Amino acid sequence: MKARIGYGAWTVGVVQFLAVHVIAESAWARPYSWAQNNISDLGNAHCALQPEPEPRYICSPEHGLMNGSFIALGTLLVVGAALAGGGALWRRGRTAAVTRVLLAGAGVVFVLAGLAPADVNENQHVLGALLIMGAGNIGLLLAGFGLAGHVPAPLRRATGLLGIAAIAALGLFLAQRYLGLGMGGMERVAVFPLLAWTLTVGLHGLTRRAATRVQDAGPTDASHGRLAADDALTRDR
Repeated sequence: MKARIGYGAWTVGVVQFLAVHVIAESAWARPYSWAQNNISDLGNAHCALQPEPEPRYICSPEHGLMNGSFIALGTLLVVGAALAGGGALWRRGRTAAVTRVLLAGAGVVFVLAGLAPADVNENQHVLGALLIMGAGNIGLLLAGFGLAGHVPAPLRRATGLLGIAAIAALGLFLAQRYLGLGMGGMERVAVFPLLAWTLTVGLHGLTRRAATRVQDAGPTDASHGRLAADDALTRDR
């Protein structure tokens, strides 16, 4: 039951974040750009021209909703890191333990980022954003080694590759080398792999456990059916 709650927390956390992202960006009078705008721009509390790191005008009418989504996402990431999987997802040992701590840490920092919009407490928000990408992506990379051996091999390999890609994107983002993706585009390459992974693992865990319950219930139901048939034959005799 605990594992199911953890998988569900990861799934709900990411889905609500993506949904609120779309709602918040659609409320902008000036079109919001995934290439030119940071994710954090959606949570800015005031309308103003932002000169750095790229000049852009920010006015997010649904900033309160977006910051609430940051907080919800972070909270659910922590719940998932604490409860999801156990031996069904993670190996025993230090690598898995460190991975879960880093994933939970990224969740905590999402909460802090939601509590401190970039235009209200810039230093705290920027530090939080860097810690999200740093701790979360290192955790993602380590997860490739910390997942249990019976986790499907494609998922284990994809986990490590996502971690490498996200860490490389973070380095390019900090160096302001956007490779034609724009500031916001490169930021998303550094942030979204963690969200994509938690959503995938959450859905995989939920569907796997549901399938297991069906398989476990099948023989039992069949046994009940045979017993009922035997009783009927006995009564007929």
